[in-house]
Amino acid sequence: MPELSAGLIFLLIAIAFVFSGIFTVQQGSISVVTMFGKYRRIASPGLRFKIPFLEKIFRNISIQNRSVELQFQAITLDQANVHFKSMLLYAVLNHEEESIKNVAFKFVDDKSLMQALIRTIEGSIRAFVATKRQSEILGLRGEIILHVKDQIDLQLESWGYHLIDLQINDISFDEEILKSMARVVSSNNLKAAAENEGQALLITKTKAAEAEGNAIKISAEAEKQAAQLRGQGVALFREEVAKGMAVAAKEMEDAKLDASFILFSMWTESLKHFAEEGKGNTIFLDGSVNNMQRTMHELMSVTDVKNK
Repeated sequence: MPELSAGLIFLLIAIAFVFSGIFTVQQGSISVVTMFGKYRRIASPGLRFKIPFLEKIFRNISIQNRSVELQFQAITLDQANVHFKSMLLYAVLNHEEESIKNVAFKFVDDKSLMQALIRTIEGSIRAFVATKRQSEILGLRGEIILHVKDQIDLQLESWGYHLIDLQINDISFDEEILKSMARVVSSNNLKAAAENEGQALLITKTKAAEAEGNAIKISAEAEKQAAQLRGQGVALFREEVAKGMAVAAKEMEDAKLDASFILFSMWTESLKHFAEEGKGNTIFLDGSVNNMQRTMHELMSVTDVKNK
């Protein structure tokens, strides 16, 4: 019986020894195994075994994505305070042994890593903002993110991590700066509005001048055509009068009558027309016999010249 009890005890001890070396690595994690304080190996997710009492689980490292929110302040080239709110997304670089060793042994704990990571990103953004003016910052959100990624990618790789994404959610200024920026925007809008109104007024006046010029041109062209038509009408009238007088004179000559009778008839018809068609305008005519004789003499002279 004593020998049986000793064997059972030994078996139980052996079973306990074996089971004490069994451990589980959770999905999304990698365990770092050390022996006597020295790195031994890494253990991937699943049921794993380590040498009892000799190997120890130094650290369980999450390979899932991690995020952290940042709030900090920077100063621009023209001494304006800029407040940033951003979100950082990062993860372990890969599952390779060297990357896992860097993650496990570069920093004492996660708190030290986060402090170094945040200070590095803040320093990179502050260095970039210090070279820009306040009026430029709001439009440089994408450039700031690219600058930070270029600056810290190599540093993070040396720690065993890589930057997945950096989002700048908010950029704000001090209240006084916001008021001054609002005044600048307002004055620029007023300036642009004044320039637009000036351009509109110029266009309106230009179009009005063009329209007036075109109207004057059209009126002048119409007057020209009207004058030409009036001249042609007067010319035709005179031609017809001349023809009529020639025919009348011919008939008078054939009838053995004096041609001055035609002139006398025209003289009396003119006087009658002036009397009937006058609209208040005063026309002075010398109705004496001497004047009539002189007028007929002049008309006869014109007729003689025309006949010649």
